[in-house]
Amino acid sequence: MIRYALSCAQDHSFESWFQNADAFDALLRAGQLSCPICGDAKVSKGLMAPAVSPSRRAEAAKARAEAPSEAAPLAAQSELEKALAEMRRHIETNSEYVGGNFVSEARAMHEGETPGRSIYGEAKPEEARKLLDDGIAVTPLPFLPRRKTN
Repeated sequence: MIRYALSCAQDHSFESWFQNADAFDALLRAGQLSCPICGDAKVSKGLMAPAVSPSRRAEAAKARAEAPSEAAPLAAQSELEKALAEMRRHIETNSEYVGGNFVSEARAMHEGETPGRSIYGEAKPEEARKLLDDGIAVTPLPFLPRRKTN
């Protein structure tokens, strides 16, 4: 596997993994690569440096110097990351995290057993499909709950 730093004609930067260099070239020739931010199909490889592991001592010193506090959010780098960060903030501020009880809570609200409210939590894919089949609107979120992240 190889990871390439890519950019589009609109100067959006992103990364993607490919089986090898030939796989990247074949997808590019077939027009199957596009920018995840704007959809532009004019994609090119950016400058890359090989991944070289630092010495253990240097790695430990860097980790100590860069250790962010858990309360400090990571800085968003692109428009897409900023939008995702805003979506997360909005959901966490305006919804109740119900964890693994998501399916039963969503079903109870749909059936009128509990008052309706905005919730988010966790469900197995087959459980989410069953909710959709039963007419209960759910959607996957593009992030894990903070309790589940490192």
